[in-house]
Amino acid sequence: MQILHTIDALRAALPGPGACAFVPTMGNLHEGHLALVRQARTHGLPVVVSIFVNRLQFAPHEDFDTYPRTLERDADLLRGAGASFVFAPQESELYPQPQTFKVHPDPAIADILEGHFRPGFFTGVCTVVMKLFQCVQPRVAVFGKKDYQQLAVIRQMARQFALPITVEGIDTSRADDGLALSSRNGYLSPEQRQQAVALSQALRQIANRVRLDPSSLHVAEAEGAATLMAQGWAPDYLTVRRRDDLLPPDAGDLAGPLVVLGAARLGTTRLIDNLEF
Repeated sequence: MQILHTIDALRAALPGPGACAFVPTMGNLHEGHLALVRQARTHGLPVVVSIFVNRLQFAPHEDFDTYPRTLERDADLLRGAGASFVFAPQESELYPQPQTFKVHPDPAIADILEGHFRPGFFTGVCTVVMKLFQCVQPRVAVFGKKDYQQLAVIRQMARQFALPITVEGIDTSRADDGLALSSRNGYLSPEQRQQAVALSQALRQIANRVRLDPSSLHVAEAEGAATLMAQGWAPDYLTVRRRDDLLPPDAGDLAGPLVVLGAARLGTTRLIDNLEF
């Protein structure tokens, strides 16, 4: 496995356009990231994993400066998972001058849910992903469904720009108790870690109730949020949406396919999760 820090070195090492699989990350890797690498390997191509903490997707009050940078540990994990290349550029390499050209995604899908609570987030995500796509030029890029809205936005971006890249999503990796694996789980205290599973439980309860009684959708959403609040959480949203465009379902949509998405703070840590049904 090669660790590369410049775009020129990356391009020199790769076999050519459309000849690799790609997993973009911000590092501080966990089993969920390694599952993406293993899925990428099934395409029979060299696998490139990027590690870059992208300033553009962090608001001024968010955790850019304190986000864990663990390149040496990450490289060891990726070597064991069978990655071929790690692309770990410095900020000055990927953004040698202020990134004034940016990718602004469709507000209909990017300014709702996460985009509502984190204005500009998906502009930062799309800009860095587009730039990484240009650097790596993969045939396939693999993302986790935990960041469900992000996956939907990137898929739409790839379609609208006619990128020759298959954007593939794989199911969320979870701990034994059901908590979605996330780099930000490391911010939780031991007590909070035990409480954190309540988010996935609330989503499952909403999905089960709506599946049995579609007319209960709004009540189920409200009760799910109330349950979390009673346990000390501060929910941003718990909501059922159509899978294809993440808009609220009409009466005729309630037979599915649907997804329930949630974002909530436990202490100072903001967690997200979702469940398709």
